[in-house]
Amino acid sequence: MIALAWSAVKVGYALGFGFGLAGLLGWVERKQSAVLQDRIGANRADIFGWRIIGLFHPLADGIKLMTKEDFVPRGVLRPFHGLAPALSLGCGLLCLAALPFGGEFQMAGRTWSLQPWPSPVGLVYVLAFLGLGVHGVVMAGYASGSNYGLLGGLRGAAQMVAYEVCMAAVLAGPMFLYGTLDLQEAVRAQGRLIGGVLPAWGVFTQPLAFLLFLVAGTAASKRIPFDLPEGESEIVGYHVEYAGMKFGMFMISDFVENIVVCGLGAALFLGGWQVPFVSLAGPLGAVLMLAAFLAKTCALLFLLMQVRWTLPRLRFDQLLDLGWKSLLPLALANFMLTVWAVWLLRRLSWL
Repeated sequence: MIALAWSAVKVGYALGFGFGLAGLLGWVERKQSAVLQDRIGANRADIFGWRIIGLFHPLADGIKLMTKEDFVPRGVLRPFHGLAPALSLGCGLLCLAALPFGGEFQMAGRTWSLQPWPSPVGLVYVLAFLGLGVHGVVMAGYASGSNYGLLGGLRGAAQMVAYEVCMAAVLAGPMFLYGTLDLQEAVRAQGRLIGGVLPAWGVFTQPLAFLLFLVAGTAASKRIPFDLPEGESEIVGYHVEYAGMKFGMFMISDFVENIVVCGLGAALFLGGWQVPFVSLAGPLGAVLMLAAFLAKTCALLFLLMQVRWTLPRLRFDQLLDLGWKSLLPLALANFMLTVWAVWLLRRLSWL
């Protein structure tokens, strides 16, 4: 009974992490763009006169999406039209289960794990469900009965294939260095210190892989400058025939996928829940682990949001060329260099 209750708690904070940050990112998009463009940004929505720098705007967005008419045009394939947004959002939320929000801690004579679903192949699980989410994009374009929507879905499929391959190749280097596909073990492998000073985080041991991962992850989550499947300002996207909360689910799924990518980056390149020189034991240690993981994920989200409001959108041929002709060769070269470096260091008994 205790184990079941603890599992429910872990599912609760994983979903709260995803939905909470997704809602906040809607506000961040407005405010961070306003700061970059030297304007005020969202500040109108209020409750009893309180505006709190526009923080009520995500609440207003939610109410608007849930109360708008769910308009379904003629000629759509209704079962697939309704299933597509649920599939996209569901795959993103399932990825959250494998993220290592924290390690283990002792309390009341028991050992408690902060990872919702421990798995020896957690990385494979996350990449699989990230890739599966594009089925919702293709399904939405096909079921809409619109040639424009179908083209948007096909752009999404081509982009996902290119950048999922790139992500797998990029992550081969750090995972070989850590010697595991278990995300929790990968975080623990970064707990040691290099020279007694520098933490052995992936951003220091695999700097090229970190940069390539950010690019591939942004493209895999369909964020600007890689939002060619939707691109509302210039291109008709796959969700052109969606309204109300179905459209909102597609919007939230983009945010959740972005959160998953940044959570994965925090776990594999920023030490996850590790806090250098700090003992993480007991309930206080559990709180610090969760706070550290959240802070690192938010730092990466902030960085990608800066890129989102800085770089222009690529053409589709440029996007595919970047993935297949630049990122993939660099990722494979990084993997080969990592393999040879590990072999040499072990031969010299330095690793």
